[in-house]
Formats: sequence, structure tokens, C-alpha cells
Amino acid sequence: MTSQLNRRTFVSAAAATAGAAALSPLLTACGSGSSSKGGTSSKSGLKAALPQFTASRSVTADIPAVPGAAGTATDPGFLTYPANPVKTVDGVPGKGGSYTAVTPLWGTIPEPGNSFYQAMSKALGVTLTMKPADGNHYDTAIPTMTAAKKLPDWIQLPTWWNANFNVGKLAGTQLADLTPYLAGDAVKDYPNLAAIPTGAWQAGVWEDKLYGIPSFSSGFVVAGTTYHRADILQAKGINPDEISSAADLLALGKELTNAKGGVWAFDDLWTYLSPFWGVPNKWTVKDGKLVHKYEGQELLEALDWHYKLAKSGYMHPDALAGNTNDGKNRFYAGKVVVTGDGTGAWNLADAQAGTAADPKYRRGAFKVFAADGTSKPGIFLGNSTSLMSYLNIKLSKDRIKELLAVANYLAAPYGSAEYTMVNYGAEGVHYTMDNGTPTFTDEGKKDVQQQTYPFLATCSAVISNPGAPQVTKDYAAWQAAAAATAYKPVFWNMNITVPQRFATADAGQAVEDTIKDCYHGKKKVSDVQAAISSWKSSGGTRLTTWMQTNVLDKYGSGQ
Repeated sequence: MTSQLNRRTFVSAAAATAGAAALSPLLTACGSGSSSKGGTSSKSGLKAALPQFTASRSVTADIPAVPGAAGTATDPGFLTYPANPVKTVDGVPGKGGSYTAVTPLWGTIPEPGNSFYQAMSKALGVTLTMKPADGNHYDTAIPTMTAAKKLPDWIQLPTWWNANFNVGKLAGTQLADLTPYLAGDAVKDYPNLAAIPTGAWQAGVWEDKLYGIPSFSSGFVVAGTTYHRADILQAKGINPDEISSAADLLALGKELTNAKGGVWAFDDLWTYLSPFWGVPNKWTVKDGKLVHKYEGQELLEALDWHYKLAKSGYMHPDALAGNTNDGKNRFYAGKVVVTGDGTGAWNLADAQAGTAADPKYRRGAFKVFAADGTSKPGIFLGNSTSLMSYLNIKLSKDRIKELLAVANYLAAPYGSAEYTMVNYGAEGVHYTMDNGTPTFTDEGKKDVQQQTYPFLATCSAVISNPGAPQVTKDYAAWQAAAAATAYKPVFWNMNITVPQRFATADAGQAVEDTIKDCYHGKKKVSDVQAAISSWKSSGGTRLTTWMQTNVLDKYGSGQ
């Protein structure tokens, strides 16, 4: 997660959705499937469509990015906001054009034509009329636009709604092909865009052509992890790095639980702990054959342990009841010591909320380990971005170039002059510097804090928590260790159009509901096996066959 997502209101309303999206390939359901190749790209076509990555050297991080496994790179860390922001764009990028842009917003929508919008239009050299729409209803508003073929010049289409928006069909019919402008060395005309990780661009490629511009991307994305109250473990003399198996974790649960005192060791762990058994994202390949996670022994072994956990007395009763709304409060209050959550939870806002409940509060995370304690540990990567913007196919070549120049400005690196303008506005009007950190004025809170422009393009993620440097150090250290265990899941960052007839099987909701009841102790593993058998006979087997024949055999695994 980017620092912008961590620090702004977007994360509080949408991070759960985005985190869930990171667990799956970028899938889009097509109405007929007959007129499309499936959205998937060939290896050679994908390589030809992708921009050539060139790292930015404009701003120096306090904690440099470090390479990990599977071509990953951790997010650089900034302990303070860069002083004397450097300019990365000469002059203004635009040439006076007028455009409209629609983005989702989870918060109060700023007034049209406000002082920040006016200042941005001046800085960009274009009149870019921002029309943010209510994020809670965005998934229903956009299909109305596409049905009427009345898209704005620039639009954000979150990838977790790819199926709902039918982006695979929009690509090339309503969305502009950006391949001629950005593929390979062409992206050098836009150096800030060239610094966006390659994987993020891959998520915007449909059938060998590049359409999307990434926002909030990262070179190392995982959906989440298993956290602990580092302060509580330290006070008890427990070294969390010594927890290296599921057996160790269960033993820790016994040590930490004091039900009479209102303390339980665990909250919900399944989503972020189950991969430690080798449960894949969705698919795996064995001996050249595609295997769904429902058909693997790993899932059953993980469920067996989690069922025992639910019956152990070490899980908080509210967690067993499925009450997720109060999960963070239970963690802050020390009523649970170990919990699962998305990586976006580890930030300044979390530190502030935690220390308000307990001045000693400090979040930590267990290292990635194999459940059996002996196998090679691994954590699968999520999609490199969950937010992608697109340009209207009706735009002329010159207007596309003008908006790409604007996107290059918006994607300026963290702490640069352009980044500061996009994220904080004009100094003295929308923000002031407080102990070296841009701090919103009342006008900035009203017009700038509710983000709009970054949903069109941003730089790659950084870790930054102004005023809480220890949080940045802790998270950066965990990232560096976790990245060494990373691997690309099957169909990583691939856009796959699954025919509508397989939509129910692809969602697997009946199985997912039974799995949830199992790890809450309400149903047994045998019930999950029965649900899987029903899933296979009602479409799961046919889905697997279709994916094998139409995706894996033709385009590979994406790994």
C-alpha cells in the first residue's frame, strides 16, 4: 500500500475491498466470450506492449528499496518529508486543452472549481474538470456511462470491478490504446511514468495492447499478514521471531489467553495465515495441469488447523461470531494479541489510534514461515495495483499526448515539487509546513485532503509516516524480510476474461461461506469437502478445464 492510501480517507472506506482484490487475478466476465480472445496477452505481445522501466533518481529515500525474490523490490522508506522539494517536470506539461475526469471518492466531494482545482489547472497547463463520484455507488454509475458511450476524457476504473465494468470489452472500443505512446522506449518521453513498476503496467494490458495508467502501485504487494502486539510480547519476554511453525503459534495462544481476564490470543487469522500452508491464491500448476485451490490438500490441512484453533478457546468470541467491525478495537485494547489484517493497517493512523488506547502500543508482524516449520516459506504476490485509469478512445493523438504529459506530472516521485502540489496544494493556502511535514489548512482539508488527481496517476508506493518514524522502520524491515520469500502466483497480473457461464463457479461463494464457517468452528472440514464436491459438479471442473485450455495452454501461467 502506498503512503497516500495509508494517510488518506480512501483507505478507511475502501482498503478492505482493495485488499481482497489483491488476492485474485484481474478477472473480467465477458457477456458471450465469442468475440474476444479472453483479455489475456501472449508472452511476446505483453513484452512488446510494456513500458521500459527506469527508476527515478530525483529523490533519495532514507531507507532505500531492496530487491526481493521473484523480481520484487520493497517500497522505499522516508523518515521525514523531503526538504526543498525538487522539480521533475520542466514548465507546465499541458498546452491549454480542456478535459473532464471522473474518479471515485470515498468521502465528502469538494466543491467544483475550488481554489485547489484552479491551482492545479494552472500548474498542469490544462483545464482539467474533476468530477469525483461517490465511491460507494461507483460500480453502478460507471456501467450507465459505458452503456450510453458517454465516458469522460479520463476515467478511473478500479480493477476489483473489472468484471462489473467489463473492461476487457471496453478496451479498444471505448478506451484508448496507449501502446504507441508508452511501449518500450517510448515511455522515456514521460520519465515519471517510466518509474512505475512493470507489473503495474501489466495489469493495464488487454490482448497485447496497453490501455491503463496505474495509480498507487508497488513493486511488492501482498494482501496482508499476521500481526501481533509487539509491546505485549516484549513485556512477556516473548521473541516473535522464534515463532516458526503453526505448532509454535498454537502454543503461543495457550500462553497468551486469559479468558477470565478478558484476553484471548487470537482474532481472525485465516485470510492472511492460510498461505503459510501453501494454499495458493486461486490456482496452482502441478505436472502441467491447472489445479484450483479447492482441489489441493493444502487447503484441507490449513482448515483442519484453523478448526482446531476455533475450538481451542484461544480465539476471541466476537471473532468466532464473525464480528469484524470491532477487530481493530479489540487489538488496540489488548483483548486480542494476534490478528490478521491488510498491509494498509500498518501506518501512522494505526499508531495514533493504538497509542490512544494504550500508550505502549506497537504493532509488529510475524515473519513469513511454513506451517510445518520445515518447508520453504513463501508468500504470494498480489496484483501490483488495484487502481487503473484510462483515456477515452475518441481523443486525438495530440490530446492523448497532452494528457500523458499531465499523467507524467501527477506521477512525480514522493516528496518532489509536483508531488507536493498534487497531494497538498499550494503552500500557505492549502498547507503549511509543521516540523518539516506538510500540514493541511482548513481550506486544504476541505479541497485537497479528499483525493482526486492521484486516482489518475501516481508514483510507486513509499513507506512514510510523518511523526512516527519507528512505524516506517518496522514496516520497512518486515517488507525486506518478507520480500525474500515472495513468489508470483499463477496468472499474476494477468487480465483474463472468464465467460459469464462460469461466473458462479469462479466466485465459489458457497464454498467460501462453508470455509468461513469451518474456521469459525461452526462446520467441519468434511462439510467443506462436501461443498467442494458440489462446486466441482456444478461448474468447477468445467471452469478448470476452460482455464487450462484457453489460458494456461495458450498464454502460460504469468509466473
